[in-house]
Formats: sequence, C-alpha cells, structure tokens
Amino acid sequence: MLKRNLDLIEGIVDVGLVVIAHFENPAKTYAVEFLMKVLSREIKAIIPITCFIGAYHIMTNYLRVPRLSAKKALVHTLMTRSPALYEDISIDDAIDAIDIAATYNIESWDGYLVALARNLGTKIIFSIDKKLSRVEEVIVINPIPNDIMKKYHEWLSEKLKSVKS
Repeated sequence: MLKRNLDLIEGIVDVGLVVIAHFENPAKTYAVEFLMKVLSREIKAIIPITCFIGAYHIMTNYLRVPRLSAKKALVHTLMTRSPALYEDISIDDAIDAIDIAATYNIESWDGYLVALARNLGTKIIFSIDKKLSRVEEVIVINPIPNDIMKKYHEWLSEKLKSVKS
C-alpha cells in the first residue's frame, strides 16, 4: 500500500491506459511502457486497484477479449504488488466522486479520479479520455502519442464493427 509515500504523487492513472496495456492493439506497446514506469515508480503516479476491475469489465464485455486472457494479463500486473497500486476508496471519496460527476457532467468513475487527485494534492490524471478536460482543476495527460492514438481509434472502430456483425 502507498500511504507512506502519498506526498510523492504526481498523478493518477485512468482505466483506459490499463485496458490498452493488457490486450493486443496498436497502442499496447506505449501503454505497457508507461505502466511499467509507473509500477517501477519512475513516474510517481498511482493506479487505483478499481481500475483493474473496470478494465476486466471493459475488456471482456466491450472489446470481447477472452475472459481468461483478460484475467491472466490483469492479475499478472496486480501480482507485482507495486507500491503504485492504490487500494483505498473511502465513503468521502465516493461522495466527492458523485458530486464532481454531477457538477461537470462526467462519468462517476471520472469523478472519482478527480476526487482522488484533489485529495492527494495532484492535478494530473493520465488518461485517454478527453472528456476529463472539462474539469478545470485537472490536467489530463495522454502518454500515448497522438498518431498512435489515431491508429488505435481506427483499429478499435473496425474491431467494434466486426463484433456487432
């Protein structure tokens, strides 16, 4: 657990980066590289454990990654037991998350990230989600280059079309 080092936090990692790092896609290499830097504490960010639960849901229900492949990849990362893996969520965090989500018209999960950033004294959220930029008090950084994100979105669009067929 990271409690002893919370004053060293530079940012919070969003679920999208966890997802991209754990299945084959055009942006995986960049997401893995970024997460490795976070897990090794080269980048002083935290990854809420709840990201992994959300990542499993997204990977299996929306991206149709096989359940066992998703499980294996996500559990492998969790087993690092890196101090960057953040385990705490309080009732106050949940209340703040819902309040922020309602105020900024964003997803409740995104509200949680903003609440967590606020509570831990950082403004940075590492995310692929451009909607988070609506929140003036945070700085959204996507560690994946724009050209790679464009390829990822094109690839994802094609993948989702084939899933619907």
